[in-house]
Amino acid sequence: MPRYLNVALGQLGPIQRADSRNQVVARLCELMRQAHAVGAQLIVFPELALTTFFPRWYIEDEAEINSYFERSMPNADTQPLFDLSRKLGVGFYLGYAELAQESGGEVRYNTSILVDHSGQIIAKYRKVHLPGHKEHEPWRRFQHLEKRYFTAGDGWGVTQAFGGILGMAICNDRRWAETYRVMGLQGVEMVLIGYNTPVHNAPAPQHDDLSLFHNQLSMQAGAYQNGTWVVGVAKAGVEEGVDSIGGSCIIAPSGEVVARCLTKGDEMAIARCDLDFCAIYKRTTFNFDLHRQPHAYGMIVERKGETLAADGSPL
Repeated sequence: MPRYLNVALGQLGPIQRADSRNQVVARLCELMRQAHAVGAQLIVFPELALTTFFPRWYIEDEAEINSYFERSMPNADTQPLFDLSRKLGVGFYLGYAELAQESGGEVRYNTSILVDHSGQIIAKYRKVHLPGHKEHEPWRRFQHLEKRYFTAGDGWGVTQAFGGILGMAICNDRRWAETYRVMGLQGVEMVLIGYNTPVHNAPAPQHDDLSLFHNQLSMQAGAYQNGTWVVGVAKAGVEEGVDSIGGSCIIAPSGEVVARCLTKGDEMAIARCDLDFCAIYKRTTFNFDLHRQPHAYGMIVERKGETLAADGSPL
């Protein structure tokens, strides 16, 4: 019996600093209603979807920093989204800033959750590839302090849900081949990714004109090389004076884009995803059991960065 999953993009436009969580959740609920109206079973929302992208500011006051984080999920602000999910029978992926209680105290993560059609959280992921920098760099027009505000997560798992094998990643994770391969080795059939990506890259402004291209390129490569669907969803537009890319899209295991958002505002788009289509690639070109050669890949985990001799030659 064919396995089809109707997946919606729940792209958000800008969230300004003064916008309340209640206002944002109302926007998420409206996108979910639109998705349900066209038959979606799952809707994917962006990274850090409940607030403005606060890592653009250097903040010293701990209480102010923590005001952007969620201590529990669901909570009073987000409960309406969970209630609507249960009422409509539509699951969702949601990114948010998590303040977790661990044995050593409070730990901050950039987190996403997967919620099933009954409104229950069935999986959680914490972002591994934290971009940007840790200390204040006044020369930048705006900061990118994810390394200051978040702790890196442990890695990628997959979850059997919605009739298939689903995995999650967040923003910068999408640029790293290892993200997709680790999930690919677990048989992933759909990777859900929320992101906030500014058009301007302060350390490399020559990349600015390529930011949208690089976004799609990395997700298409991850999809094709692992025989999986990839769903990437942006928070886009001019937020607190900073322009971020849109380009939310759904990519087939062939690497082809089958649906995308056209604006940089709140927008819903949908695709009917055949999860069995993954097998065409997983059982042929990218049949890992037949073709991978792990004995040749040791350097990938033995080294973190480039290792060069004093004269610049490779070691």
